[in-house]
Amino acid sequence: MRRRLTFRRDASQRVGPSGQGAVGAEPGPDRDRSMAAAETVALVLDEESPLPESAADVEELACRLRGHVSQLGLVVPPEAPVLRRAQQLASAGIPEGFMPSRVHLVRLAEATQDLIAAVQAHDVAPAKPVQRQRWWKPPINVLRGAVFALALACVVLAASVPRT
Repeated sequence: MRRRLTFRRDASQRVGPSGQGAVGAEPGPDRDRSMAAAETVALVLDEESPLPESAADVEELACRLRGHVSQLGLVVPPEAPVLRRAQQLASAGIPEGFMPSRVHLVRLAEATQDLIAAVQAHDVAPAKPVQRQRWWKPPINVLRGAVFALALACVVLAASVPRT
């Protein structure tokens, strides 16, 4: 049975050949961009991955790789030759024919792999989304104690005021 090249729309994991969730979760805010790019590169370059059967599969993989090149290009210095090569391959169209399109896809995946290595070599981590700082939520018993102390203070204050 061949592995699917597309992500499932109803879940965040792909289904592998054994029916179990494979290592292909969609990128989210907690995932590293280079990890997601490495997984897409593995779909193309891995020996166990199937060759794309149709032109639509090639187009989809090329589109994913282009997206990874554009995301990783923000992290790598603009003068890096690896970035220029990857951007040139990403901007080139997919050639017609079975073999030329697959060769272009492999070259684009190799350029993306080199770009991932450049990101990791520069020790540049992609910017993580800023999370809002959450307020401390006290346990219910702390709230009950605070309300009791406030009520007791009000009763003591009311009792200490002279009557007129």
